[in-house]
Amino acid sequence: MKKVVSTTTIVYILATTLLLLDGSVGEPRTQTVKIMCGNQLEHNSTLYVPNFVATMENISAQMRTSGFGVAVTGSGLDTNYGLAQCYGDLSLLDCVLCYAEARTVLPQCFPFTGGRIYLDGCFMRAENYSFFEEYTGPGDRAVCGNTTRKSPTFQEAARKAVLRAVSDAPINNNYARGQVAVSGTVNESAYVLADCWRTLNASTCRTCLENASASILRCFPWSEGRALNTGCFMRYSDTNFLNPIPSNGSSRGTIIVIVVAAVSSVIVLAIGAVSGVHFCKHRKIQKKRRGSNDVEKLAKTLHDSSLNFKYSILEKATGSFDEANKLGHGGFGTVYKGVLPDGREIAVKRLFFNNRHRAADFYNEVNIISSVEHKNLVRLLGCSCSGPESLLVYEFLPNKSLDRFIFGK
Repeated sequence: MKKVVSTTTIVYILATTLLLLDGSVGEPRTQTVKIMCGNQLEHNSTLYVPNFVATMENISAQMRTSGFGVAVTGSGLDTNYGLAQCYGDLSLLDCVLCYAEARTVLPQCFPFTGGRIYLDGCFMRAENYSFFEEYTGPGDRAVCGNTTRKSPTFQEAARKAVLRAVSDAPINNNYARGQVAVSGTVNESAYVLADCWRTLNASTCRTCLENASASILRCFPWSEGRALNTGCFMRYSDTNFLNPIPSNGSSRGTIIVIVVAAVSSVIVLAIGAVSGVHFCKHRKIQKKRRGSNDVEKLAKTLHDSSLNFKYSILEKATGSFDEANKLGHGGFGTVYKGVLPDGREIAVKRLFFNNRHRAADFYNEVNIISSVEHKNLVRLLGCSCSGPESLLVYEFLPNKSLDRFIFGK
């Protein structure tokens, strides 16, 4: 065991050092801009929920290596189609963090089958039909800033940047970024980003961005605007929101190695959690196939893990889930504030899908992602799977940082 811990420490230190040295890791921009839900109810929740979870898991694996993913799970009316993509200036690590946020917020659309979420760093959509080649739709809209009115010279610079991005993105893998200096000023520029979904060809990408630019330019004279279109995203701003371009010494291969190192260290640290999830996920199956002895071994593994919380302790910490301690609800459950016997303040999420298999799938993904130290993520402390319902335990953060991450606006 000492050897494993030592190896984990070395991997973690190396990964952290590389991340600090590599300029490609910046801001994952996990702020939710808009979430839009469909109006068609799911056909069969027994099939829909596991299909949705499986689609998200499939996409998650793709996001870690390419920053983009599509997946299809199920058949007939219960088929789930999913797409997620990070914008072109995000590193793979920041992309994983942005996707982790998106997949915890989008389930707010349940029990409707369709939904899409735009974050400032990534996009995600799920439907019960194939939408991958759509590039226009009734939900297309612009979201304009409302704090600062800009001068005509800034508007002209922003217009040039937007139109240039419309031309550049279709011939540059559906992505463009730019900066145009504002005439007559010192150190003032207009910044722009344009991204089409990779499922679109150059022609449909151009059409999508032309529509997006027409709507976003109507945001003038405001200092910022975003176009949330079917098939593409565009943003202009007087603030440089773009992540730095990686230096020449940092290749894509190096970035992947860094991400793999970081995730590997997290996986090693989360062995106890995976064991606990394995117990929660397979408890009934193990009873039938292997007998009670194996169940007892798995139960002991979870009991010995520092990530396990007794249900009775969490129930007491929240005042038996007193309504007065309720912080909010959305996503996968309702969240309550609690205080542990040692004085630590926590947030406890009671899962809507009170099914051990589904809770295990959700916990496994969020636990691994949340174990990554990052300023934009609240930390997942553990779970409780041995009581009458499945619970997730987060650190408590004031000033709305917690509720934005756990259940969104």
